[in-house]
Amino acid sequence: MNSTGEDGARRPIASRSSFWAIALARHLGRAGVTPNSISMASIVFAGLGAALMAFMAHPLAWLGAAACVQLRLVCNLIDGMVAIEGGKKTKTGAIYNEFPDRVADSLLLVAAGYAAGFAWLGWTCALLAALTAYVRVFGGSVGLPQDFSGVMAKQRRMAVLTAGLVAQAIAGYFLASAWPLIAACAIIAVGSLVTCATRTIAIARALERT
Repeated sequence: MNSTGEDGARRPIASRSSFWAIALARHLGRAGVTPNSISMASIVFAGLGAALMAFMAHPLAWLGAAACVQLRLVCNLIDGMVAIEGGKKTKTGAIYNEFPDRVADSLLLVAAGYAAGFAWLGWTCALLAALTAYVRVFGGSVGLPQDFSGVMAKQRRMAVLTAGLVAQAIAGYFLASAWPLIAACAIIAVGSLVTCATRTIAIARALERT
C-alpha cells in the first residue's frame, strides 16, 4: 500500500515491523526506487507466477509460482513502507495502491483455475477477491475505516494459494491429479464469499450506529 498514512486506509501487517522488511525498505528508498514502481513490480511477479501455473505443469513450476506469490506480497508490503516511512508518498499513490493489487490477484487466481482444470473456478476466485476489495473501499467511501478483516483477506488468499501450490508440487511427483490446486481455489472462493458477507454486515451495522 502506498496511498496514505491514515490508519483507517492502511492494512495492518505484522511483518511491517520486522527487521528484514525495514532494512529492505530503507535500502530501496536510498537507492531511489519509487513506491509506485514497487507496486508495479507486484504485477510482474504475479504474471510470472501465472505463466508458470498455466503453461508448465511441473513440480518445479509449482514451487516457482509459490515463490512468485510470496514475492508479490513482499512488493505489497514494501511499497507502503517506502511511501510512508520513507517519505516518498505520491499523489497517484492511491491508484498504484489498488489497481496493481486487483491485477495481480486476477492473474494468479485465474491461472490457478486453469491449472487446476476448472477455469470457471479461477474466474470465480478472481471475481470474489475483487469484490472483497470493493466492499472494503466502499466502507471507506461512506466515512468508515476500511475493514481489512475476514477469513479470506488478501494475505490469507495468498497463503492458501501458496500452500496449494506447494502441495501440488509434492503431489505432482506421485499423482497426475490437480486436487491440491482445486482444493485451494475452492477454499479461496468460499472464504472470499464469506469475507464479502461479513464485511458488508459490519458496514451496515456501523452505519446504523451513526
